[in-house]
Amino acid sequence: MSVLRVGTRGSELAMAQCAALAKRFAGEVELVPITTKGDTDRSSLSQLGGTGVFVSALRDALLDGTVDVAVHSLKDLPTGEAEGIELAAVAKREDSRDALVARDGLRFAELPEGARVGTGSPRRAAQLRVARPDLEIVDIRGNVPTRIARALGDAETGEGADLDAVVLALAGLNRLGLERHATDLLDLIDFPTAPGQGALAVEIRAGDAAARKAVAKADHASTRAAADAERRVLAGLEAGCAAPLAAHAEVADGMLFLTATAYATDGSKRLSASHAYTLDGTSAAELAEAAADVAERAVAELMEAGAAELIADAR
Repeated sequence: MSVLRVGTRGSELAMAQCAALAKRFAGEVELVPITTKGDTDRSSLSQLGGTGVFVSALRDALLDGTVDVAVHSLKDLPTGEAEGIELAAVAKREDSRDALVARDGLRFAELPEGARVGTGSPRRAAQLRVARPDLEIVDIRGNVPTRIARALGDAETGEGADLDAVVLALAGLNRLGLERHATDLLDLIDFPTAPGQGALAVEIRAGDAAARKAVAKADHASTRAAADAERRVLAGLEAGCAAPLAAHAEVADGMLFLTATAYATDGSKRLSASHAYTLDGTSAAELAEAAADVAERAVAELMEAGAAELIADAR
């Protein structure tokens, strides 16, 4: 193909991360912004249901031939198979931690009692309530600069802030060059992240060998395996993208490690399971087997502990 048409959401963040990723694609690339339901409907993610709201329009454009490749934030991608579509690459994950952006440079432990903290994520809201029941959690939507302004106010005057802090993905701040606004980084022990957070997914039409070859260098085997394990937990618990569920996996020291946690939305309860798989090598087949194994064991443990009830209550 002469030009690889790459579909992405039209937000500043989506365009920036897609442009950076597209440098790894072979040949000439054209970015094609696509508007999704999640971009136009300002309802909370819990009301939207999360699953597919940032993805469906991109997949439609892929299937009807408007674009040759669709790039998504992996955490937005539904876990079920999409007919006629192939996951061709999972790009190397950025730092997956969440970041606090707070007034006056405050760290999380320094937020005053009753501080107003904004997030659009049910998972983050539950984690904040677990860690600090005194906080007032405010549901917010909007792009990254808009959310930052809710805590810091106008960049020049400081006016307009109505929150004490917001919680955002560090990867998004990094990709926009806004990491300087982070006043604290939330550790993965107390604030494990959403399945796939920090990674990008590249989809093509099933059987499109030319597109598959063009994006092949963007695939990162250990990130794909870790994200596969995380997303298998999401699927196994039948939880949508907006569920109060965290899963974080990584390949390190010859092992694949996974920790998954389900939360009550009010922060009153959390259930965690951690498992590991010792790797003999790093072939795609073994990494896939490892991801399936640790996810299956984590799901079984969480189900036995009552995670299904927590997720059902969150709906």
